[in-house]
Amino acid sequence: MQVDKISREYHVKSYECDRNGTLRLLTLMNIFQDTADTHASLLGVGIEHCLAHGLAWVGSNYQIEIERMPAWHEKITVESWPAAEKKLGAVRDFVIRDEKGMPIIRASSQWVLIDFVKKRPVSLRDNLPQYRVIDERALETDFARLPEPAREDHREIFKVRYDDIDVNHHVNNAVYPLWATEAVPADFRLKHTPAALEIAFKKEGLFGEEVVIRTEIDGLVTLHGIYADDDNRELAKIRIRWK
Repeated sequence: MQVDKISREYHVKSYECDRNGTLRLLTLMNIFQDTADTHASLLGVGIEHCLAHGLAWVGSNYQIEIERMPAWHEKITVESWPAAEKKLGAVRDFVIRDEKGMPIIRASSQWVLIDFVKKRPVSLRDNLPQYRVIDERALETDFARLPEPAREDHREIFKVRYDDIDVNHHVNNAVYPLWATEAVPADFRLKHTPAALEIAFKKEGLFGEEVVIRTEIDGLVTLHGIYADDDNRELAKIRIRWK
């Protein structure tokens, strides 16, 4: 029997926390990914089905609103469900609740199903078993197109490490927002934490490449263009509202 909405309890561990004792953004993204993977498998549209049919789910967008990050030792509940479906894409939403059941993080994500060899999108309904979409949204968003940074107020360069690569042989989606939060001046980063993120994934980042992050800073809003240094191809755009 299919589980239309997944709900999992999670205890925040010390090694998942930053210097302030709260959950790292990288860990949050990985929790989203793990919850999505687990639920997709329960629905019959997960990695097992994809590997058997030469398919792969590829994330195209995230929008995240953070009331607060959970703290070390805190017990949270992660909820997720398929929230909408298009011909070539699916929307999956998330809510993270504290021990009192109050939502502290809401997120919406958009995914494309691709032919793994051809690297091209394919129709969901022609390639997946039927599953139910829940008419409920954690965030009302259409994943608006992010602009290019108008200027370069800060720049960082990172080299793609072996551990940045996932099973699809490209940079894992969780790494891009981590890079963006590091691509601000140190004094800014020490004073502020992300309150909201918009993420648009564009092209694959590969092992060994150098990646350039060009950041526009406008008060408590930063806009990040992430590019491969060798050919300037755009890997991602991220906009962060800080608090």
